[in-house]
Amino acid sequence: MTAPCTDPAPNPHRRRFDWPAFVAAMVLGTAGGSLCFKLHVPLAFMIGAMLATTVAALAGVRTLVPQGLRDGLVIVLGIMLGSSFTPALLGHLAEWSVSLVFMAVYIVIAAAAGTFYLRRFARYDPPTAYFTAMPGGFTEMVMMGGALGGDDRSIALGHSLRIMLVVMTVPFAFQALPGYDPAGRDWSLHGLGPYPWELNLADYAMIAICFIGAPVAQKLGIPAGILVGPMLLSAVLHLTGVTAVKPPGLLVAASQVVIGASIGGRFQRVPLMRIARTAGVAAGLTLVLLLVTLALALAVHLLTGLSLPGLILAYAPGGLAEMSLVALALHADAAFVATHHIVRIVLIILFAPAAYHLWRRWIARRQPPGA
Repeated sequence: MTAPCTDPAPNPHRRRFDWPAFVAAMVLGTAGGSLCFKLHVPLAFMIGAMLATTVAALAGVRTLVPQGLRDGLVIVLGIMLGSSFTPALLGHLAEWSVSLVFMAVYIVIAAAAGTFYLRRFARYDPPTAYFTAMPGGFTEMVMMGGALGGDDRSIALGHSLRIMLVVMTVPFAFQALPGYDPAGRDWSLHGLGPYPWELNLADYAMIAICFIGAPVAQKLGIPAGILVGPMLLSAVLHLTGVTAVKPPGLLVAASQVVIGASIGGRFQRVPLMRIARTAGVAAGLTLVLLLVTLALALAVHLLTGLSLPGLILAYAPGGLAEMSLVALALHADAAFVATHHIVRIVLIILFAPAAYHLWRRWIARRQPPGA
């Protein structure tokens, strides 16, 4: 008797790609970004995509930004940032030493002020408050905070909302600073970089070479290696005068859309009431961190004479990719801003866990016996 023909058993570990959610993210992100671009909103494609997908997520619409796509366009952003390291910049690198040293001061003050605020006014437990208050290292802080007994969901939501609020406020506030001239900006895709047909095969070859920096940096365990590796390789090629090419503006716009859509997508499947409660807490935390940012930026400006707008963007408590895009969009010194944010992330990842344990021991010593 012939055995009945049956289909192979489905693999429970194999998940089908959610094409409708991906298409929704791209359509919403592109539409929102294009609208903001038409309205001359600073950092238009990122802010527009972020707003559109956030509203969609809160309305229950599924969106999906594949990690591979985001990583690929973050690499493009890294190459764009590396192109800011021109040979003329070498003479100014020594001027950055003071502001880079003050980055450690900024982290200590910002983390202490943020933790105090979250403990006193939001009643967060110590690990949740501490790792939510850290001004950077989103993924690492969520993992470390959860491992040490914190509420990793609250930490993740707090960081997501902080980044979103910083991206939403800093570009608009930046326009009130002296020296910003929106009328002098190129409000076309060419303002983000050259058109694709303006580059030749040699230019595209140089861009392709820089992609190698991502897997190398990840293999070496460099923090934010997916962006830092291509940026460093691009910086070397530009500093040595091998090339002066920048990625096409269309790709830079696409990176803004994808990063913005990925931020908005973080609010899916989170109850609206929880988002509302955490948003109020995150708004207060963001205000605290931005006040520390302004104070430190002004102090370093008075001490060194470095550009105040550049220092504000360098110390602003946003993500590395997000604040680098802000710098590019506002025609600030992107190399200066990116370098400071890389140093911030490295310092936080290296020293935040040890500092947390020291803080907890200090609290334990202050408690009376038997408490």
